[in-house]
Amino acid sequence: MSERNGTVQFEGRTWRYGDDINTDVLIPARYLNTSDPTELAKHALEDLDANFVKEVQVGDVIVGGKNFGCGSSREHAPIAIKSAGVSCVIASSFARIFFRNSINLGLPILECPEAVEHAEAGDVLRIDLAAGTIYNNTTGLTYQAAPFPEGVMKIIRAGGLMNSIQEEVAAREATYATAGTK
Repeated sequence: MSERNGTVQFEGRTWRYGDDINTDVLIPARYLNTSDPTELAKHALEDLDANFVKEVQVGDVIVGGKNFGCGSSREHAPIAIKSAGVSCVIASSFARIFFRNSINLGLPILECPEAVEHAEAGDVLRIDLAAGTIYNNTTGLTYQAAPFPEGVMKIIRAGGLMNSIQEEVAAREATYATAGTK
């Protein structure tokens, strides 16, 4: 992730999957005895795509169809794919709880059916999260997703909701400490 002038940008190779990719496929239930991100990353998508964990690179992008992240409400799914190195997930639509968990854990996600329709496995995508733009370097096509509001961007920039809250608390404490010294 790079930040310039308030933008959050990613660039990575596409891993393309279909509709109804559920959380049991994103991280199989047999690995839910841990919440260690590094351990979960070792098993991300292994039942769907055995090559994913062997070949995924930091910055890569998952592109899925409709209802991505359906199934159980486990937070382990976005943790596993984020920890595997995935910078962003683009789908036609997301299951509601996966959407919330992803934002809360700092995994950027965008709904953009047009980008999904035209993306192929291996395409290189450049994403400007603040603007909601998705540029396919391979095809030269640009797509527009709805950009996130600033409050959500703050959570993404911080790497998740808890980090965002900690940053806000630290900033307030610093303000109070400074005000108390005057």
